[in-house]
Amino acid sequence: MVDKVLIEKARWFHGHLCPFLVLGLRMSEIAMERLGVLRAGEEETVGEELLAIVEVNNCLVDGVQVATGCTLGNNSLIYVDLGKNAVTLVRRGLWRGVRVYVDSERIRSKYFSSEALQLFDKVVRRREGTPEDREKLSRVWEELAYKMANLPVEEFTIEEVEVEPIERAGIYESVRCGKCGELLMITKAVVVNGTYLCPACAGVGTSAVVGRGIERTFKYPVKVGGVET
Repeated sequence: MVDKVLIEKARWFHGHLCPFLVLGLRMSEIAMERLGVLRAGEEETVGEELLAIVEVNNCLVDGVQVATGCTLGNNSLIYVDLGKNAVTLVRRGLWRGVRVYVDSERIRSKYFSSEALQLFDKVVRRREGTPEDREKLSRVWEELAYKMANLPVEEFTIEEVEVEPIERAGIYESVRCGKCGELLMITKAVVVNGTYLCPACAGVGTSAVVGRGIERTFKYPVKVGGVET
């Protein structure tokens, strides 16, 4: 069962406490126990020896990062854009891991009250909630979050799986954009008339993770110096 201290760390990291954040903690806890590993430390993160493969980009993923120590920044978190509430934990080299999946419909029908679902629809989905609605949702969400911390393993689909080998993060040369003058990885640069440009200055779309998942033709939205690049 998920420790309260870890839940509070996840709240701090995520910005608020909610059921799927704690589900990410619980699922990671189950996977680590089944795989026989502890939270990734210096050795595991420097060498990317322990990997967490997530299949969705929602609150659950922040729980996975806090619990496992596998994060986007240390290249030990692999995001596969399937839209499923699942995490696979695997040790590099052995390539045998544990996948934990949770059926959100089943969880909602068993544990979520009609009030919780209605508040979520109003405050989060439709963005129409009043300050009072948001405050009430926060209280309801916290109660549900602590229920998720104690979910029995029977509520999850747990499988031992084989994982195809995944390359370690590469260290790439940097080049300077011929327009803005900033350095960028050569693998992201666009060559225009023999000059390296960053995708923003080249005016081309690039891949980005947004709410709906991976957008492959996303236009750089940041205006630098008050002028859109």
